[in-house]
Amino acid sequence: MSKNFQLDIVTPARTVYSGEVQSFTAPGVVGSFQVLFNHAPLLSSVGVGEVKVTETNGRILHFATSGGFVEVKSNKVILLAESAEQAGDIDIPRAEKAKARAHERLALKSKEIDSMRAQAALARSLNRLKIASLK
Repeated sequence: MSKNFQLDIVTPARTVYSGEVQSFTAPGVVGSFQVLFNHAPLLSSVGVGEVKVTETNGRILHFATSGGFVEVKSNKVILLAESAEQAGDIDIPRAEKAKARAHERLALKSKEIDSMRAQAALARSLNRLKIASLK
């Protein structure tokens, strides 16, 4: 009997991944969690971080995500993500530029700069760079 389940990673732009997998790990907002075959039903928020997928052949895929929601039900997992990029698809120069912009904005300490937005942009760019290094 197969110990695999269906996984779909979907963003507003496209389906990033769809297939049967052995495991799925996501950055929940209160801590990372893993889903395996026959997992209990679950609905969770996902934050900025790494999504790790183990395919049926044992290959491990890494995705950078910037948040969203996961639903687990009847051996089917759906990640509705704001963004999700596989490690090898990350544009490293673009992520470096976003990191530099965020650092510049945070250094200004001006009332005109939305520091929370700059901190979120910095977190996303650092995550993308970290995941890109895993390819």
